[in-house]
Amino acid sequence: MMIRCIDIHKRYGTLEVLKGVSLDVEAGEVVSVVGASGAGKTTLLQIVGTLLAPDAGRVEVDGREVGRLGDRELSRFRNERIGFVFQFHHLLPEFTALENVMIPALIGRRDKAGSERRAAELLRTVGLADRAGHKPAQLSGGEQQRVAIARALVNAPAVLLADEPSGNLDTQNREEIHRLFFELREKLGQTIVIVTHDDRLAGMADRRITMSDGLIR
Repeated sequence: MMIRCIDIHKRYGTLEVLKGVSLDVEAGEVVSVVGASGAGKTTLLQIVGTLLAPDAGRVEVDGREVGRLGDRELSRFRNERIGFVFQFHHLLPEFTALENVMIPALIGRRDKAGSERRAAELLRTVGLADRAGHKPAQLSGGEQQRVAIARALVNAPAVLLADEPSGNLDTQNREEIHRLFFELREKLGQTIVIVTHDDRLAGMADRRITMSDGLIR
């Protein structure tokens, strides 16, 4: 099992956001998580991605129980084994597309030449080989999100987590980004969990999980 969440609880003050969530995701599976705002979707994704710690329960990713990892080991695990795509791409404006994609590899102290080759390969995969030298301001919104997806994959993560990845795009770019996720699964065998309000994207997934009031329904 690539992801295993067992009885996850999370509270902010008096507000209980997650009330005992359990979820398994198999390797190579694309899972969508849907539900109303405030249902706990993003909180669950952040806990799976080790950005938040649960108050109770256990999370396993790629065979590791992440709650047992120390801070330094957890940061390394997150960098190497988990890729993130957000609604807003968060590209660094002073760097080219190629350089932006390389950044997580360089943070992980990987070889610069190898990181550059990997970044160029991923830009080809997402259809942006001819835009590698362009800075974010020279790219469309859809192109910027493709760069962000390539960046999330540069360290060959076990899991790709996406939070409203097409929510800031127009219809044409949204559809292209949706197709890209499934192309990545076919080409790379990528495990992907997508939080979305987009019914079309949610319906394309292998499995659709609905959250309501802090629980999976």
